Amino acid sequence: MTRNPSRRPRLAAPIAATFSAFTALAACAVFAAATLLPTSSALAQDASSATEKVLRIGYQKAGLLAVLKVQGSLEQKLKPLGYSVKWFEFPAGPQLLEALNAHSIDFGYTGSPPPVFAQAAGVGFVYVGAEPGGRHTEAVIVKPGSPLQTVADLKGKRVALQKGSSSNFLLLEALQKAGLRYEDIHPVYLAPADARAAFENGDVDAWVIWDPYYAAAQEALKARTLADYTNLDTAYSFYEATRDFAQQHPDVIGAVLGQLRSTGRWVTQHPEETAALIAPKVGLDQKLVETWVRRYPYGTTAVTDEIVHSQQGVADAFYGAHLIPQKITVRDNVWQNQQVAVSLAAK
Repeated sequence: MTRNPSRRPRLAAPIAATFSAFTALAACAVFAAATLLPTSSALAQDASSATEKVLRIGYQKAGLLAVLKVQGSLEQKLKPLGYSVKWFEFPAGPQLLEALNAHSIDFGYTGSPPPVFAQAAGVGFVYVGAEPGGRHTEAVIVKPGSPLQTVADLKGKRVALQKGSSSNFLLLEALQKAGLRYEDIHPVYLAPADARAAFENGDVDAWVIWDPYYAAAQEALKARTLADYTNLDTAYSFYEATRDFAQQHPDVIGAVLGQLRSTGRWVTQHPEETAALIAPKVGLDQKLVETWVRRYPYGTTAVTDEIVHSQQGVADAFYGAHLIPQKITVRDNVWQNQQVAVSLAAK
């Protein structure tokens, strides 16, 4: 990939650096486990809490998990199983899966690309459930006065995005449809908050982002949409768990997925109530929250053969663009639990 050297400080580190984050986290976890010896007080504490079981969930501002957190419905669902819940918010999927790799969380939700990057990096996770992809939940945006009118105009331009995020795949798809390669643009890899600052300051020419950041940019910055998933193949979003947790606690995974499915139906029927419920918790205007709540399709499902095929296409696209270092087989990381799959299908 040829780039202007003068722009290099704004660009992301080499591909290897993306995967080194997973490796470093795993190494730290191993080191801590090997070097920290339990004290007698710690052993006593462990004994007193031996019956306490906690499910640690990673979530983002958008998505059903955020709704479950505010409702408290999952705590009630898991109480008969003897579980409590701890919640951890992440700005994007890649950071969430790094935490999953470090066993800091047990369960989480991301778009389609983060698990592709994670699998390529050797992260020990499994796909346990899926949500349908939305056509208007993320987009390539520019400032209202930008001279850029189409995706084809991005050639040679600086485009901000979170590497390995759901928006990364949208960008790949949109560029391909416009007859461009990934090498034809200058990606600037930034987390959402930093990307917005760069976008506002004019340090980048475009930004590829998902809700609620997308809806916020439309409202506050009057951002103009160059492309979303209209006329493109959408990708699924996924629920992931550590492989160990899914294998050892299928009843818990099944209960979570079942609650997500029923909550999704409720949100579809009550978008205004949902927005009123979660807007104060995420610190966003209620009307803005309602905008992205209405954009999302909901329908928690098991990971079917059709979904595996779709996700394999996402993985192959990233490998073809040289964004992951090896070809992966998505099915290798799909949780196989027929009982849970049948239960979801019946609901």
